[in-house]
Amino acid sequence: MKITVVEPLGIGKDQFETLRAEFETKGCEFEYYMDRNENPDIIAQRIGDANIVVISNIRLSADTMSKCPNLKMLSVAFTGLDHIDLEYCQGRNIEVFNASGYSTVAVSELAVGLMLDVYRKITEMDANTRQLGSRGMFLGRELNGKTVGVVGTGAIGIQTIKLLKAFGCKILAYSRTQRSEAKNLDIEYVSLQNLMANADIVTLHVPATKETSQMINAEMISLMKPSAILINTARGAVVDNNALAQALKNGTIAGAGIDVYETEPPLAENHPLLSAPNAVLLPHVAYATREAFDIRADIVMDNIRKWLAKQ
Repeated sequence: MKITVVEPLGIGKDQFETLRAEFETKGCEFEYYMDRNENPDIIAQRIGDANIVVISNIRLSADTMSKCPNLKMLSVAFTGLDHIDLEYCQGRNIEVFNASGYSTVAVSELAVGLMLDVYRKITEMDANTRQLGSRGMFLGRELNGKTVGVVGTGAIGIQTIKLLKAFGCKILAYSRTQRSEAKNLDIEYVSLQNLMANADIVTLHVPATKETSQMINAEMISLMKPSAILINTARGAVVDNNALAQALKNGTIAGAGIDVYETEPPLAENHPLLSAPNAVLLPHVAYATREAFDIRADIVMDNIRKWLAKQ
């Protein structure tokens, strides 16, 4: 078996060499690359004749995989799989494994961090201070006592709720399924419309699917309070960003903290959110912590070990 890791995964060469030695004892050839390249032709070249491939959130299309005839297993170093052509994989009996759970803490912490940034204007006040400014008449807002609407109560949604509870927040939730763990967290499940209308903060924690595509559209945003803010650390496709930008410009809502977009950053110069006021914009970094990347590498390699053991 040949294993190819097409990108560095945030771990060092020494770690890769340790992994190479391990998998060579299992009779596998182990190849890795220390740079990230999203060009489909380069990805196809790197995969080449590999049987097992590790890739994170780089798009892997049917066309790219069709150039890799020996591919049998994908160990995806990411939670979501919407960037992988799963239909092609199913038709070719290519088994696909994700790294579920590696960034639960990282994403939930950043979601709360964005809430604090938007409420206290941390980024804006930093720039103001560096320009020799003062507080002026600025007053921030506190999380304590606020009603937070959590859309999606999977692992990340639940972890975010636990953090918000420590801040003294009331929780409204909307989710396709209601987790048993929620019973111990004093969560009130409501309709999406109810949540949008009554939350001071709306935070999104759902995957990108046909059902969730632009679920937060102009109509849903129009239900929000003028004082409310929207946080998106889930997937860019969940929100109609044109409608969100317009709502921010019109003052329909008070602010937003956004980490994900329709495409991976860098964004196009004319992306509507770039000119929207009261928005903190990050380049998709919620999952990117040292701790999360170490966990991710362990999950990815364990998935390969388990798959090899069954062959």
